[in-house]
Amino acid sequence: MAEKKQVPLRLNAKLYDAIAAWAEDDFRSVNGQIEYLLTECVKQRKKDGKYVSEHLDEGIELDI
Repeated sequence: MAEKKQVPLRLNAKLYDAIAAWAEDDFRSVNGQIEYLLTECVKQRKKDGKYVSEHLDEGIELDI
């Protein structure tokens, strides 16, 4: 298995809480959920050459 890199990551509290809840639903750690989501995004990009969203760099509002 390839060596994993450690990456410091800052998330706002609402986003973290949303990811944490999602991770719990999927029986993953928060770190595991973030890695899963990033992996899926990279697969999608390789598949069709497009970003998941045309507005990827825009901030999002979470109604949580």
